[in-house]
Amino acid sequence: MLRALHAEHGDALFGYAVRLCSGDRQRAEDLVQETLLRAWQHPDALDPTRGSPRAWLFTTARRLAIDAWRRRAARVGEVITDAVPDVPHFDEADRAVEAWTMAEALARLSPAHREVIIECFYRGRSVSEAATALGVPDGTVKSRTHYATRALRLILEEMGVTR
Repeated sequence: MLRALHAEHGDALFGYAVRLCSGDRQRAEDLVQETLLRAWQHPDALDPTRGSPRAWLFTTARRLAIDAWRRRAARVGEVITDAVPDVPHFDEADRAVEAWTMAEALARLSPAHREVIIECFYRGRSVSEAATALGVPDGTVKSRTHYATRALRLILEEMGVTR
């Protein structure tokens, strides 16, 4: 059935799809493929007693094109280009300065607060894992983490680091 549909209506459907896609032949091919997939999924819609299959195919292609346009319009910042974008250059000096600043701020924390920050944030341990590693109850880790992050924020503000 699909071969017969494509043989009879494929060229006309592709030409219509190219116009719907503003000349983008690859999108038009995708549109025709999706339209024929819908025809395969809904063979009852192509029953000759219900009318011309071409009308159903063209209507389905138009609706699919509108849906695709709406999806693209809803996305922010879609850029269509043939050129490969430049790879951003990362300055390692900025990362080094950030690392030194954090090391200095951590050094200003009390040992208990520094330990809990290192366990939870740098080593990625859960509260219970950090509690086991530090030999303290879970609740102590939670409260130390709370007060340590507040103290660290104040230290960083004193150092001139802003959000």
